[in-house]
Amino acid sequence: MVAEGQKAPDFTLPTGSGETITLSDLRGRTVVLYFYPRDNTPGCTKEACGFRDLYQAFSDAGAVILGVSTDSPVSHEKFANNYQLPFPLLSDEDAAVSTAYGVYKEKNQYGRKSMGIERTTFLIDGDGVVRKVYPRVKVDGHMEQVLEDVRRLGRE
Repeated sequence: MVAEGQKAPDFTLPTGSGETITLSDLRGRTVVLYFYPRDNTPGCTKEACGFRDLYQAFSDAGAVILGVSTDSPVSHEKFANNYQLPFPLLSDEDAAVSTAYGVYKEKNQYGRKSMGIERTTFLIDGDGVVRKVYPRVKVDGHMEQVLEDVRRLGRE
């Protein structure tokens, strides 16, 4: 997994709205890059809506929020529209970016093994350096903790 203090791996991924986003184009801004397993599942919906509800506070603190999963751009577009998500959802269909960040792993759910994204968030500073890693995220309280860390980073 990408560790704190390392340069964040650069990438270019499509969004649900048909654009592409390149991480290095966001230099100078704090980026909250959150990886989540699947659109329209209870935990992922709760996480996305939590970031949505705090979107203005993140924006006021100078942070950009990007969500990443292996779902298709069409799935992302529907998910974003259903929940009025004001930030881009990036489609990593081949899991190349998720693998580069070390979050695409073998998961064991109810005795069934499969490959998928382990819910993880990375806080990336304006120089493209990972300042904080939140592995195996539990959704409750997570967005508030990230916002607090974004604000702290802005004061450094």
